[in-house]
Amino acid sequence: MSKIICIVNQKGGVGKTTTAVNLSACLAEEGRRTLLVDMDPQGNASSGLGIRAGKKTVYEALVGECTLESTVEKTRQKKLFVAPADIRLAGAELELASLERREYRMRAALEPIKNDYDYILIDCPPSLGLITVNALTTARSVLVPIQCEYYALEGVTALMNTVQRVKRSLNPGLDIEGVVLTMMDGRTNLSIQVVAEVKKHFKKQVFDTVIPRNVRLGEAPSHGLPIHMYDPRSSGAAAYQALAREVLKRNA
Repeated sequence: MSKIICIVNQKGGVGKTTTAVNLSACLAEEGRRTLLVDMDPQGNASSGLGIRAGKKTVYEALVGECTLESTVEKTRQKKLFVAPADIRLAGAELELASLERREYRMRAALEPIKNDYDYILIDCPPSLGLITVNALTTARSVLVPIQCEYYALEGVTALMNTVQRVKRSLNPGLDIEGVVLTMMDGRTNLSIQVVAEVKKHFKKQVFDTVIPRNVRLGEAPSHGLPIHMYDPRSSGAAAYQALAREVLKRNA
């Protein structure tokens, strides 16, 4: 049975898509057949893996115009596949509102193919709207990236409240996979203080692996490659490979 993890934070710029792309690629590198579902209308997870959305995307699958399987594309990383998205998905919030079982559209779309993969990761938009609710209703767990910055925990309470509401009313099996700290600059006292604060707040839910602030991580998407293929010797590559191993260990 596959493990479905949604990567979510309603704040933008926290390394959510970077984590979705590189964690999924590193899970595939570890030999796990992995599907990355791009549910962010910006489509950055798709383009970050060199995939250009065609006529069939996650949007068409959500509104019932095609199967999710028909949208899936291969990537340059062996065993990694992407269900792409683009700006068309922005219109789905309004269209989903009038559809039957609107919160379960992604779950239904994934059902026929979910057992074809060991891991399915869902990159959510930076909001807590109906698209994100669909991801939370589909997933077995939630992974939350938190940037090592002054307002790190701002909005996290609202996010966790949304997760708990979905768990109570729509998806009783939903759990917290963990919290991953991103954009860490070990030279600053602020980053060190944020790490301590987040660990105090979330305790054992925080992954040991911390993602550093790394120029190469920012460059990789423009080449359509995950970090371990773009620059395997970079600190960003080492960090995401370590995070993938930690996720595997937690799910062993």
